Amino acid sequence: MSRTAILFSGLGIAAAVVGLAVALLWLAASKTIGDDSAATIALGKTLYAERCVTCHGENLEGQPDWKSPLPSGRMPAPPHDASGHTWHHPDGVLFQITREGPAAVVGGGYQSDMPGFGNVMSDEEIRAVLAFIKSTWPERERQYQAEMSRRERETNQ
Repeated sequence: MSRTAILFSGLGIAAAVVGLAVALLWLAASKTIGDDSAATIALGKTLYAERCVTCHGENLEGQPDWKSPLPSGRMPAPPHDASGHTWHHPDGVLFQITREGPAAVVGGGYQSDMPGFGNVMSDEEIRAVLAFIKSTWPERERQYQAEMSRRERETNQ
């Protein structure tokens, strides 16, 4: 084999390794809540209006007195704006709560009026709703939540 052939073979292998690394990074990024493109956020806003607005409010304000139990003993729907606690949770937790319902995360027989939406929305649609919610937060809350999500990904690797 000539030196040129060996050189080009080595370059080809290096390019393949770089391509694989880029693909793995893209795959890891796609496992988060979703992208923040205008199309994704618009889809999320539409789905939020269809599925979430009744309880969480048109302006993501949640139900009144959301920190105090309802007469049923269950908690009211919290706000998803900066006044609530949604932004305190990493992507995986938000996704699981939305897909499976709060009891899947809280455990211990926790009861909630919020159903899981995994049977009515695809994973991509759930990620779009969450991308819309996140897009409404001030920069400080988005940065905090992104850091929580980064730590979650590191822990789960």
